[in-house]
Amino acid sequence: MGEQLPSVPGRAQLHSDTLNRPVQTLRVKMVLLGSSGVGKSSLALRFVKNEFRSTSPTIGCAYLTRVVHLSNVSLRFEIWDTAGQEKFHSVTPLYYRGAHAVLLVYDISKRKTFVRAQLWLRELEKHYIPGSTVIWLVGNKEDLAQNRQVSVQEGERLASDRGLFFMETSALSGDQISELLLAVAHRVYECLGTQQGGLSEWEEYPFIDLHHRDTSNPFSSCCKVGP
Repeated sequence: MGEQLPSVPGRAQLHSDTLNRPVQTLRVKMVLLGSSGVGKSSLALRFVKNEFRSTSPTIGCAYLTRVVHLSNVSLRFEIWDTAGQEKFHSVTPLYYRGAHAVLLVYDISKRKTFVRAQLWLRELEKHYIPGSTVIWLVGNKEDLAQNRQVSVQEGERLASDRGLFFMETSALSGDQISELLLAVAHRVYECLGTQQGGLSEWEEYPFIDLHHRDTSNPFSSCCKVGP
């Protein structure tokens, strides 16, 4: 399972499309795990807005959403970007329990984050049921390849040994970001979308914002609602 999914042109689209939308929209809970500074928040921002900006360390958890249209269904990704600092480690399981997809992120230029990713994986394996969660090992900051401390082969080997999928990305350049999200979408739907008790249907409810907040910052609240 360490291989990348082949591209499937024409079967999905990442841009917002209000025409010919599939009738059914399914909810997908996706959690980003990894050490502080590996680029989890930058990956999440690329998924949602295809933008890169410098971000401060996440406090607790940030929440964003993104809709991906496949050929016969839409998947509404509810993306939980968890804090990587040690002091938040004890509360992180509260966020990844029940996740349909987990991205286990490390920085290819910092070996200690690769080692730390393996510790996150051990913790994750205590809380998920095999077959109920798609797990991707993601080597981020591919743009720092000249400072690489973790080889592609090491990432592929770990993924293969532990039954994970694998891909390297660059949140800075945007390289492999769309490919990763599409690959996760297809795999989640193939594994969970058609089985009973797999993915639930999402229904939109009216949302009333009772408090003024800065909507220009996608990480300003962990309670952001809407695609």
